Amino acid sequence: MWWILPYTAIWPTEVNTARPTDSDRTLTILTSNVLTPNRNAAALIALVEEHQPDVLVTLESDQWWQDQLAVLESDLPYTIKYPLDNLYGMHVYSRLPLSDEEVAFLVEDDVPSMHALVQLRSGDRVRVHFVHPAPPSPTENEESAERDAELVIVAKSIADSTQPIIVTGDLNDVAWSPTTRLFRKISGLLDPRVGRGMYSTFHADYPFMRWPLDHLFHSKDFTVKTIRRLPSIGSDHFPLLASVVFTPAERQEQEGLQPEAGDHKRAEQIAKERDADKRDVPEPGLK
Repeated sequence: MWWILPYTAIWPTEVNTARPTDSDRTLTILTSNVLTPNRNAAALIALVEEHQPDVLVTLESDQWWQDQLAVLESDLPYTIKYPLDNLYGMHVYSRLPLSDEEVAFLVEDDVPSMHALVQLRSGDRVRVHFVHPAPPSPTENEESAERDAELVIVAKSIADSTQPIIVTGDLNDVAWSPTTRLFRKISGLLDPRVGRGMYSTFHADYPFMRWPLDHLFHSKDFTVKTIRRLPSIGSDHFPLLASVVFTPAERQEQEGLQPEAGDHKRAEQIAKERDADKRDVPEPGLK
């Protein structure tokens, strides 16, 4: 309960609320695990048209979804595409310029992640990582070692960076789990939900059994404008819409979870068990 309480309104917020500011430094991201066999692409397209995100990230998207979402490319012309039929396809559509785009397979050969720089209207560039590590499963991964290793090496890769950074996706893990907490402590990233709510995105069909599996974490350079769970599109996940503002002046005013004794050693062990290395994580903007 001590770990869960921060995801209620009775807890102090971890991320400051954005003040009225120039929209040129605002970045709005819509993250949606579409569920591969779901064929209600029209519902997602309608949400994109309604909310006008700067970036759309789809998870579990296959070639059919890529074909359906092609209608968005007139407004979201910058794309990264990797359709797959194994529930790990991924697509990014952006109305803001992308650069240093790279698809990487960090731990498993059939589980991609995407990495890029997105250029805000102000000209500032933000390093973004889109991830969807495989969950523990009796038929796939009996343990969570692969997921944990991917999150750890992404965290280690960005830990010492001075770039503004955002990590978003379906982590297949709740916000307060030991693995996600370790990710936050090693990376130094903040969670805009702390003090605001859980924003549980899974399972869309079971109102009394829902958990926050879809996440957006960011560096201290951002304040939060809005965060919302959007209506169902027929998937087992609700889409998540987050709008953050690049506010580097408030960097010193915000603090996330701090590493405890043994955290870095534990992270090293997790990565070593799956022969995963932070050097395999693309570092957009540092080439």
